Amino acid sequence: MRPVLFVDRDGTLIEEPGDFQIDAYEKLRFVPGVIPALLRLRDAGYRFVMVTNQDGLGTDAFPRERFEGPHGLMMQVLESQGVAFDDVLIDSSLPADNAPTRKPGIGLALPYLKDRSIDWARSAMVGDRETDNAFAHNLGIRPFQLRTAQFGGEWDWAGIAHALADAPRVARVVRRTRETQIEVAIDLDRAAEPRIETGLGFFDHMLEQLGKHGGFALELTCKGDLHIDEHHTVEDSALALGQALREALGDKRGIGRYGFTLPMDEALASAALDFSGRPYFVFEGRFARESVGQLATELVPHFFRSLCETAGLNLNLKVQGENDHHQVEACFKVVARALRQAIRREGFDLPSTKGTL
Repeated sequence: MRPVLFVDRDGTLIEEPGDFQIDAYEKLRFVPGVIPALLRLRDAGYRFVMVTNQDGLGTDAFPRERFEGPHGLMMQVLESQGVAFDDVLIDSSLPADNAPTRKPGIGLALPYLKDRSIDWARSAMVGDRETDNAFAHNLGIRPFQLRTAQFGGEWDWAGIAHALADAPRVARVVRRTRETQIEVAIDLDRAAEPRIETGLGFFDHMLEQLGKHGGFALELTCKGDLHIDEHHTVEDSALALGQALREALGDKRGIGRYGFTLPMDEALASAALDFSGRPYFVFEGRFARESVGQLATELVPHFFRSLCETAGLNLNLKVQGENDHHQVEACFKVVARALRQAIRREGFDLPSTKGTL
């Protein structure tokens, strides 16, 4: 079974002019990033079907011969780059006609509903308007609204290709208590600069190490009761992050599972990590200072213990050194590198003889 990507034309494949008609060669402009994205999706097994409303096509207001030239050139350019469409579905009615073949109606796509070779769970629709989203909902597939100045939308083509071709392991966790309000978003299959804001500068820097050296996109914001102390902010951030990791990993099929040793100047840290589903934490190390920046050193092992609880992690963490700043940072970096190894996809099998993790 193969998924189908239904794709709008004007505003999605090619830019839409102010008069909403591509009826001349000089109006033909491809949307940025569309061809590389379609090539990625092709290689991921997607078939392509174009679905487009062309208001009044064939009338005096929009003669067919003025449509065919630019459309044919567009198709030739796409095919020359390796992008071929299985079908091009064009509705030429006007909005007032309320034709069932006009998006958001699915009249033109009805034959595909009988095709048992289509993987509907992975199929999707990309367009630039709400009518494209409604078409997707009527067809029972995932909608992606391309970001445009005219109609809004949240996606660009690179993001759509990532979401569909990579099947990214993502999670968003919102944790609210009387002590903290936390939001965490992670994407284990995309590297990005971490975005952290907890009100504790050094702690922010340590969380950045997890995302940066862990090789995954991490956003975390926390508004905590820092007027009391930093305990709840650190603990609850760990709990929310652990929950996000667990949710993003899903059934853990294909992951590397295990983990790392790392030097930082005179400090040496090692992390033996296992996404076993059974939380357990062992820490070996000593800090001479009560705090580094605004982070109490006693909260460093507490952070990782809390992380293990919600992530389902077994973590043995050891650190030695003379400089507490280096020791703390080495702890976060070594766990990050262990996470990078453990969450990396290495295939499709579940790394366990038990049949579950």
